[in-house]
Amino acid sequence: MSISLLAPLCALLYLAATGLQLLRLSQQHKQLGRGVFALGLFALASHTLIVWKIVFPGEGVDLGFFKVAALISLVINLACVTSLTRRPLQNLLIVLFPLSALTVLVATFAPDTTPLLSHLSGGMVLHISSSILAYAILTLAAIQATVLALQDHQLKNRHTRGIIQVLPPLQLMEAMLFELLWIGVALLTIAIASGVVFIDDIFTQSLVHKTALTIAAWLLFSTLLWGHYQLGWRSNTAVRFTLVGFGLLVLAFFGSKLVLEVILHRA
Repeated sequence: MSISLLAPLCALLYLAATGLQLLRLSQQHKQLGRGVFALGLFALASHTLIVWKIVFPGEGVDLGFFKVAALISLVINLACVTSLTRRPLQNLLIVLFPLSALTVLVATFAPDTTPLLSHLSGGMVLHISSSILAYAILTLAAIQATVLALQDHQLKNRHTRGIIQVLPPLQLMEAMLFELLWIGVALLTIAIASGVVFIDDIFTQSLVHKTALTIAAWLLFSTLLWGHYQLGWRSNTAVRFTLVGFGLLVLAFFGSKLVLEVILHRA
């Protein structure tokens, strides 16, 4: 099947899984249904094939803006689905799957924004892979923080109906957030360190904003983890730090690539 046909099918599978999960939520089901899981697996399989063909077309590696967005959304979904064996993160799929449908369609039909890279050193592979993994995990943390803020607000206002009934206890939600933050910060540390070691021009004009914003995000996340374990920072503070840090990462990665590749047409 051609990519131009597979991409719409993949998007439809993601949207069908989202609709089914929303239906289960409306019926107060807390567990991930078999139908959602099956649709999600088929969507992930097709998404993986699409990413393989558009990011690794054979002559090199395409790390353009839209292609990387599809790759990152795939990694985020895989991380979330894998985590379902340990933690109840299935409600995050309601946000992740529609976004993935969009990234797959755009990556497939949007024009290329950067030339192919014919060769990547081992150090660059480490930097790119750790960056993508860090972004994926911290995206899950940002969505988890948003759900945690909603849950905390509902409980404080004594709203005990609706989505609050299918969410895990607040303490468990908070524990899941900090688990994701620990993993994300560890991966981001590797990404920054490998960038400093293996990228010769990491502080040049075209990369300095990305580097500075990434380091600022790392400092925010690290401060939050220190404050949580040393000063007892919890829900509201954790949510604010997480969302601001994630916002800096979005500006660092997608913001810089958007300006350079899509607006200025520079590789």
